Amino acid sequence: MNTTAVASGGEARGRRVLLVDDSVDAALALSMLLEALGHEVRTEHDGPRALASIDEFNPDVIVLDIGMPGMSGLEVAREVRKRDASRHALLLALTGWGGDADRQQTLDAGFDHHLTKPVSIADLEALLAAPRA
Repeated sequence: MNTTAVASGGEARGRRVLLVDDSVDAALALSMLLEALGHEVRTEHDGPRALASIDEFNPDVIVLDIGMPGMSGLEVAREVRKRDASRHALLLALTGWGGDADRQQTLDAGFDHHLTKPVSIADLEALLAAPRA
């Protein structure tokens, strides 16, 4: 079993993370970091491919960019919350949009947390390490 150290000094198991960002470079960099921290990561670069991956990969956590062409991260989040298999996944918005209206839109779409780029790795890892109900 993969374990990853958390800032509190405790241990948390590695998570299955689906990372969705239309920026290939940004997705690659973040996926490499998350893998180095002990997580199993799958990356996708658009909404339809992300939705297709969910049933097969069964992620514990889905990190979604909001501003993707075609199907936005908000649309993907709404669809994720309709699916039994992924309804309880931790859903994180990771976006350059950080205004109050943007944050409210992500909550309304079903996201658990709204993170603004550039994200603090400590903040991201704390969310990944927290136990899910």
